[in-house]
Amino acid sequence: MPHAVSRSRLVPAPPEVVFDILTDPRMHPVIDGSGTVRSTMSGPERLTLGSRFGMRMHNLMPYALINKVVEYDEGRLIAWRHPGLHRWRYELEPAEDGTLVTETFDYSTSPAPRLLELMRFPAANAKGIAATLERLADVAAQRAGRSP
Repeated sequence: MPHAVSRSRLVPAPPEVVFDILTDPRMHPVIDGSGTVRSTMSGPERLTLGSRFGMRMHNLMPYALINKVVEYDEGRLIAWRHPGLHRWRYELEPAEDGTLVTETFDYSTSPAPRLLELMRFPAANAKGIAATLERLADVAAQRAGRSP
């Protein structure tokens, strides 16, 4: 997919455990590997299609974002749109030893995808995605009573 960065990882937990973590905005600061998500500011306890949730962020300076869930398939897919119109997407596939999770930073819908590339967002987000998937694997494995 042009203007998108994805990474995948096998998470040693069943899809329902992983999906419960991803749909709980209070868990986003816990699993965030980018170091930018600081805390939940508003929103429901469990995200569904159309949910709006606010996050306190920090990247050079503090700021806040309101995201909206724009894709949702229970247990398999969740994506939210950022105010910059790009999307963060998580796709889950059951696997023999857990769940294959693919996280995607999709900036194809951004009004300025080339600017994001010039500012090196895709490269930075690729590193953050890899770290997030590691953290997600650790948290999900603990919840499922397995070792990561």
